[in-house]
Amino acid sequence: MSAPPPSLPLPLPGDTPVRVLTVAGSDSGGGAGMQADLRTIALLGVHGCAAVTAVTVQNTVGVSGVHEVPAATVAAQVRAVVTDIGVGAVKTGMLASSAIIEALEEVFGELGIGSRVPLVLDPVAASVGGDPLFSGSAQDTLRDRLFPLATLLTPNLDEVRLFTGIDVVDGASQREAARVLHGLGPRWVLVKGGHLRSSPVSTDVLHDGTSFTELTAPRTPTTNDHGAGDCLGAATACALAHGWSVPEAVALGKEWATRCVAAAYPLGAGHGPVSPLWRLLG
Repeated sequence: MSAPPPSLPLPLPGDTPVRVLTVAGSDSGGGAGMQADLRTIALLGVHGCAAVTAVTVQNTVGVSGVHEVPAATVAAQVRAVVTDIGVGAVKTGMLASSAIIEALEEVFGELGIGSRVPLVLDPVAASVGGDPLFSGSAQDTLRDRLFPLATLLTPNLDEVRLFTGIDVVDGASQREAARVLHGLGPRWVLVKGGHLRSSPVSTDVLHDGTSFTELTAPRTPTTNDHGAGDCLGAATACALAHGWSVPEAVALGKEWATRCVAAAYPLGAGHGPVSPLWRLLG
């Protein structure tokens, strides 16, 4: 790639690094979810904290079971981290039920997450294999309760269709989807274009209610794309925790995710993971 690698200030040994909290489900296969978030967070020199929302029985082929963490326990994890350790940004992933979402709305409001602390909301609805990760009622609760708190909403095209009914097929429909989603309350929307596989490039559209910014990257021909959205969202949250603006943070997240997809590797019998391990090469 011609662009320089994504770069955030790295802490010196013994210095307390910037902190980011991921509120997400655990992926037993390690390809996506909390595991993917924490890999990216660590490799960007940030301390990752975690509030587990669900334990999934998952591998590269699919999800065969989901065990939800009690909503009060999810909220208690968030409160414990933020009141003691402090965080510069929060990123959400799989939020398995309406009860969990409602508990998060309350604790986020209590702690200023989404107001004083940037909130990156990835509205995870299904695994890469298409297995649903929350119910229809949770979809409505997520839209009504947490979209208005989000600093940045980062849906893929399947999630766009779920929340808006819009089938994104080109740039015009991608912008229309961004307009509709912004109308649901988030301050910024990033409509990711990775699933528009008819295009030779991957174009994401960032919208703040007024202007549109396109972020385009080469498309890597691979089926090993598990966790790409997690990597993008987590990297963006890390940049926001460093005080970067939303457009700057999203640009870093896009470049980071592009490199992670390019470094993806085969694993198991299904979709292998994208890999932030490229960062270890220097």
